[in-house]
Amino acid sequence: MQMGTNLPKVGSYNRAVVLDAIQVSDGISRVQIAARTGLTAQTVSVIVRKLLEEGLVIEDGSLPSSGGKPRTILRVDPAAGYALGIHFDPGEVSYVLADLAGQPVAKLHTDVRPGLAPESLIRQMARTARRVLAEADVPDAKVLGIGLACPGPLDDDGVMNVPPRLTGWDGVPIKRLLEEHTGFPVTFDNDAAAAAIGERWAGLARATPSFAYLYLGTGIGGGLFLDNQIYRGRSSNAGEFGHITVAPDGPDCYCGNRGCVEAVCCPGAIEATVRARLAAGAPSALGLGPDGEGPRHAEICAAAATGDPLAREVVGEVAARLADAAVGIVNMLDIDLIVLGGPALHRVAELYRDVVAEAVATRPLARRLHQVRVELSPIAADAAAIGAASLVFHATYAPRLGALLTP
Repeated sequence: MQMGTNLPKVGSYNRAVVLDAIQVSDGISRVQIAARTGLTAQTVSVIVRKLLEEGLVIEDGSLPSSGGKPRTILRVDPAAGYALGIHFDPGEVSYVLADLAGQPVAKLHTDVRPGLAPESLIRQMARTARRVLAEADVPDAKVLGIGLACPGPLDDDGVMNVPPRLTGWDGVPIKRLLEEHTGFPVTFDNDAAAAAIGERWAGLARATPSFAYLYLGTGIGGGLFLDNQIYRGRSSNAGEFGHITVAPDGPDCYCGNRGCVEAVCCPGAIEATVRARLAAGAPSALGLGPDGEGPRHAEICAAAATGDPLAREVVGEVAARLADAAVGIVNMLDIDLIVLGGPALHRVAELYRDVVAEAVATRPLARRLHQVRVELSPIAADAAAIGAASLVFHATYAPRLGALLTP
């Protein structure tokens, strides 16, 4: 059953729509905002005046006019607010302080000490967060909050639910503990969905209505924007692209299925495949250690980039499996864009992009009606941390249709 709304909610939503139009543009006039949003010139003028008074928007130059006075250019004021993004990966914690335009002001990466108790690590995160803010000389009054990106699944209260590769973290209320130790409100999401929001707020998908973000890190996940809205699903865990089956006879996955994208494409799987083929005598400049330990993922990617036959073969096979999943996503959702990002793309990003782009150009059912772009994230290395900061901006300012519904 569809629910109704009321005029105050419409007013708040229209304000968010206008701010969003300014944010995604590289300078825009009031006339252009009205044309893009469908709002009247008077409504836009009233909203813009309030945004200027609040200091969220600035007037910055003018556009030539075909008649009458020049049109004033509006932009979001980057210094109007800041957010600190924290990406908690099983191997390291990344911090990015971002301004309101989504641009990094400061970055920091710290290793995760094996076996460290959850609350001890969260206290460490809080101390480091405070240090980043202090060194950047950003006062608390300017901080809109902390965004947290971490492995899912997460429930609606920010409690971790059997996160993979994080023994002892099941049931940890990471959102509440981080709020207690920092004193800031915390907005959270899984790392892949956060990366998608970061791409929407500060990356190349700023003006793209519908796109999928494929995140390649320690694990593989994703995020979805459909018709300009983040799609989270019933339990806020939509976009688990890493658990699409692409090799029915492949290895078991921790999720309970076999041959998932993550089981055959994650860095650990790539390392295992290379190790097995080296042991079988495959020619390569890579080698096994005295204890049979094989090369690490970064070494394999570097070798693939320089043409090593084994590394190139394995990475090519992984790219093909990822492309299989991408074709399924395109057939299911009919989206405009696929963005590839995450630290596991290091040195082989173009190879992945080329294989996925060729697949989605030639294999989807509607390929003659609609071409889907495949792009590499310009913020790939820090995608989840920048995305975590963007979670705060998105939650605070982005227009959300759900906000119009009256329970």
